Amino acid sequence: MWLIGAGPGDVELLTLKAVRALGEADVVLIDDLVNREVLQFVKPATRVIKAGKRGGSRSTPQPFIERKMLQLARGGLTVARVKGGDPYVFGRGGEEVETLCRAGIAVEVVNGITAGVGVPAALGIPVTHRDFCRGVTFVTGNARAGAGIDWRSLANSGTTLVIYMGLANLAGIVSGLLDADMAPSMPVAVVQNGTLSTQRSVVSQLDQVTEAVARKGLISPALIVVGNVVRFAKCNEMQEVSRKRA
Repeated sequence: MWLIGAGPGDVELLTLKAVRALGEADVVLIDDLVNREVLQFVKPATRVIKAGKRGGSRSTPQPFIERKMLQLARGGLTVARVKGGDPYVFGRGGEEVETLCRAGIAVEVVNGITAGVGVPAALGIPVTHRDFCRGVTFVTGNARAGAGIDWRSLANSGTTLVIYMGLANLAGIVSGLLDADMAPSMPVAVVQNGTLSTQRSVVSQLDQVTEAVARKGLISPALIVVGNVVRFAKCNEMQEVSRKRA
């Protein structure tokens, strides 16, 4: 069993090892957010099974995916489970590897470029910069999973905040950070379909970003980046924010 991270979207960000693993697979279980261009690297006879998850849409249940992985592997097939980004960063990779290991099935993880690094870079944003932050924090913005998030600690961490799966809860995230005394003028970027030709983005500031995203009509999948490193974004909207602050 291969557990493959396909990166944030752009097929050219796929690793060489991922390409090799795809070429060895008899069956591919592919997530909904994976760019289908990765399938150019599989053998013509390879069976492709959709096993997708997308927020707000009908998704393949995780227990079903894990049962299918076990069934295929026990049938003597080489299986490639392909996920967007990196399987160990908000990808349930740990759960799937645990299931496979308990069943005695050999599994190798092929890391991918996580959206939390690749998507900001596509907009020109470094998630770390020694003049602006002490590090980077990856966090889920899902309203249910993130209900217990300590926004005050995050606001005071001195790190860039990269928030996955948070667009539907953007207003709550903004409210949480403002209530935690983060500066209303803190730069924020929201990027939809990062690294793809359909990439769209909004670069604004914390107290204005919800309205800016609504005006532009961004939809999921989208990533939220909060921090002074956002000033590096290649975006006229950020230049406007800088001029207003000056």
